[in-house]
Amino acid sequence: MSKETIKSGKFVSLAYTIQDMDGNVLEQSDLPVSYIHGGETELIGGMDQAVLGNTQGEEVTMTVPPESGFGDYDPDLIITDRIENVPSELRQLGTEVQMQNDAGDVKSFYVTKIEGGMLTVDGNHPLAGKSLQVKVKILEVRDATQEDLMQMGIPGQSQTVN
Repeated sequence: MSKETIKSGKFVSLAYTIQDMDGNVLEQSDLPVSYIHGGETELIGGMDQAVLGNTQGEEVTMTVPPESGFGDYDPDLIITDRIENVPSELRQLGTEVQMQNDAGDVKSFYVTKIEGGMLTVDGNHPLAGKSLQVKVKILEVRDATQEDLMQMGIPGQSQTVN
């Protein structure tokens, strides 16, 4: 029996490692990541396109530029204020602060600096502005079952997608 090829409607399970351009491991999947190829699941930097046409057991390595990964670094997302204006429970490095803009959108910021009576929060993802090396190992490729479709939250699917 030949191996299934990744294409739209296939159930795909993979493991990945994200490294910086110096080879330092930044993130690694401890458990397999599963999705329906061509569905609504978003994978970093076009990973879904990079694995298209591959089969179980194959490995794919790709370089992800900042704009396709975690975005460009935006200096406008750095906010500094006097520490007395910040609630005491938020005055610790690494603390997550939820902030809301005028449109009602909520974004996570993290306390990155406390110095000279000032506190700085940064709303950039820690990997923003960085090119990344992504290594993917394809663990499984098969037809998606009705159960897969329901678990993945793909509405309106009443039969196996081939």
